[in-house]
Amino acid sequence: MNILIVDDEEVLQDVLTSLIEREGYTVFNARSGEQGLQILQQEQIDLVLLDLMLPGMSGLEVLRQINQMDPDQVVVLITAYSSIEGAIEAMREGAFHYIPKPFKNEEVLLTLRKGLERRRLTNENRALKEQLRSRFGFDNIIGKSRPMQQVFELVRLAAPAKSNILILGESGTGKELVAKAIHLHSRRSDGPFVTVNSGSMPADLLESTLFGHIRGAFTGAVANKKGLFEIASKGSIFFDEIGNVPLETQAKLLRVIQEKEFMPLGGVETHTAEVRIIAATNADLESAVQDGSFREDLFYRLNVITINLPPLRKRSEDIPLLVQHFLTHYAQENDKVIREVSPGAMERFLDYRWPGNVRELENVIERAVVLSSGEVLDVELLPSSVRQPQAQPLAASTLPTNGVSLKEAVSDFERQLIIRALQVSNGVQKRAAELLKVKPTTLHEMMKRLSISAESVQAS
Repeated sequence: MNILIVDDEEVLQDVLTSLIEREGYTVFNARSGEQGLQILQQEQIDLVLLDLMLPGMSGLEVLRQINQMDPDQVVVLITAYSSIEGAIEAMREGAFHYIPKPFKNEEVLLTLRKGLERRRLTNENRALKEQLRSRFGFDNIIGKSRPMQQVFELVRLAAPAKSNILILGESGTGKELVAKAIHLHSRRSDGPFVTVNSGSMPADLLESTLFGHIRGAFTGAVANKKGLFEIASKGSIFFDEIGNVPLETQAKLLRVIQEKEFMPLGGVETHTAEVRIIAATNADLESAVQDGSFREDLFYRLNVITINLPPLRKRSEDIPLLVQHFLTHYAQENDKVIREVSPGAMERFLDYRWPGNVRELENVIERAVVLSSGEVLDVELLPSSVRQPQAQPLAASTLPTNGVSLKEAVSDFERQLIIRALQVSNGVQKRAAELLKVKPTTLHEMMKRLSISAESVQAS
């Protein structure tokens, strides 16, 4: 690992360099803060040993600039006893630790080891997140199934554009996570991301919340108040459950989209709406347009780019990955060591239909982790609804009014059954074929027809 020493004293530089190089580290030397910052821009540095008292640019100012360049950079201060207060101030600014002069060699090496361990963990965390993102997900959205890979690709393409986006999906499928991913990968990522809970307030309060109001606009308006459109300026505004917005507010929202401007309640001057609109709903907006509860013109303004999030039951090959993701997260959060999920518990996860989708799965895992006292998450930690799922026969009354494609329904059932067999058999096609009581060649042809990859469904 590479260590940069920033100190103007030649003797101290020589002593520290000799000491550190004997430990097998590579050392870079700088005699001033300006020279140290230049080296940081040119080299990959894992830890900076920084003298607090430097000629020219002070050590504290160097620290502040290092934090701007790389907030995760590990900086250890070297300071005289007379400037300990300055070192403490630098610790508040983000320094990892400080070493007072005169120092002991063992103290220096121990501090370096601790600092480099933090750097190593930070680098590993970055690498793991990037690997997860590049292989299976997009930011905090996890999935290796074909439907989710299609969602990721659409998000990547849509995020840099200026167009409004409509996200469709059942409750718990992660619509807000997708909206945040779009914002973070857009040209507005430096701006705010503001969420509007569309269905949780009456029309007059919603309009005041969106557009703001001036003093005296209504009873109780004792001061001017900014609305969310103004707060979200140069960023993104996310309408959660856009289908619940009242009709009178829909008309004003349409004006914002068309004219790029709005007027606070009680005001006479218009404000520019420099925002991108991302909307989401679990409702059928086309049906809402037909029955008059949602404006057709607003629907077409929002429905420029549509992202459909699949329910969890239609991407069951993602369940093992999601289980491991949530298990790791909540085990760390609760200071527990849970190394694995038992085969029986994983089987229940794969068999359950998950009406609450990913959100329900996350809640089940969190509950199990909290209740766990061992290193294995087993069946008895699961709620009864997951341990003993009720069969859900398809009744004629549950069919959509516009009918259903029998061919698509049968293909979907075949796909889920094959994926289930592959997961149980750890991706071994011969064993999966035995479970399904078909020939391996027949299974292979079915997998090709249904676009199922054995690698993508291996239980992990």
